Amino acid sequence: MTDKYYSPITWTVGPEDSGKQVRTVLERRLGVSRKLLSRLKLTEEGLTLNGIRVYTTAVVKEGDVLALRMEREQSDDILPQEMPLDIVYEDEYILLVNKEAGIIVHPTHGHYTGTLANGIVHYWQQKGETVRFRPIHRLDQETSGLVAIAKNPYIHQQLSEQMQRGEIGKSYIAYVLGKPEPPTATIDAPIDRDPDDPHYRIVTPSGYPSVTHYQTLAVYRNQQASKVALQLETGRTHQIRVHMQHIGCALLGDKMYHPADECHAELRVRAEQLISRHALHAAELSFKHPMTGQEMVFRARLPEDLERLELELGKLE
Repeated sequence: MTDKYYSPITWTVGPEDSGKQVRTVLERRLGVSRKLLSRLKLTEEGLTLNGIRVYTTAVVKEGDVLALRMEREQSDDILPQEMPLDIVYEDEYILLVNKEAGIIVHPTHGHYTGTLANGIVHYWQQKGETVRFRPIHRLDQETSGLVAIAKNPYIHQQLSEQMQRGEIGKSYIAYVLGKPEPPTATIDAPIDRDPDDPHYRIVTPSGYPSVTHYQTLAVYRNQQASKVALQLETGRTHQIRVHMQHIGCALLGDKMYHPADECHAELRVRAEQLISRHALHAAELSFKHPMTGQEMVFRARLPEDLERLELELGKLE
């Protein structure tokens, strides 16, 4: 039978923390948020000191052992659904998958099944694990590549804070129309919703700060198209697609953010015959493991459709 709690997270009090309150030690040493602390206080065995339940105001001494126990949860609102999953890494705390293009990460209105969440909930169910689906970030439906999922509230909090501080590295590969100028640069252009279409994003001075770094890896015949590596400093919805369109290099296959004119029209049509989505792949993800402190770097190779596109681009005349 599955334990009611996730494995405890423990901390042994050092001499520098002797005489401090439990709350202070947990916030400073483990980075536990006030929200999670409040939750632990309401859990029967959520917070113990040397095996005895305590309040956050209790005072500790050197050698004391603090333990956090979070109750297991599951995504009752997500229907388990069997589907093939490309699991890149998994341990007790984190799951990384290489998402296929065409798959939505989380159920939304009108898309209650067929999402990555449905498949992962089924996968955990088959393993006998009671875990709630907590993605650290999301990818557009048509974007392939790496997605990280936290397996308990503490890990989700820690990785989310790394994301907010810009400490999680996210690198992408894209195939775009034309040739970016200059070949390597930073796009610093605020993004917000289009007032005329809430699903569409635009660059606007009143938008949210949005920063994308790019490097041109290859330029194809007559500068008709390019292969570009991109790193995100911020994570706005459709950020790469909007920024690349903004500099005149829309992603190949992008049906929403395409050029306003007929420039490269023939190439656009040719690309749409080769791929059924925009040419963007989340190729690398890096972060510090919240439990071990180890720097983790993961890579996902190009999917077959983008490999095929690259091969055809190399044949351009």
